[in-house]
Amino acid sequence: MSFIKEFWEFLRVRKKYWLLPIIIVLFIFGGLIVLTQGSAVAPFIYTIF
Repeated sequence: MSFIKEFWEFLRVRKKYWLLPIIIVLFIFGGLIVLTQGSAVAPFIYTIF
């Protein structure tokens, strides 16, 4: 949790709020790949990239 808090402070101080949507999308895709790694959906997800 301290990493998230520190990252939020960085965004707030440096006024780099445009990075937040990029980070959120990366976490969503990463979670999607991890959760579907062993399933039949995995080949279809890898074709997106």
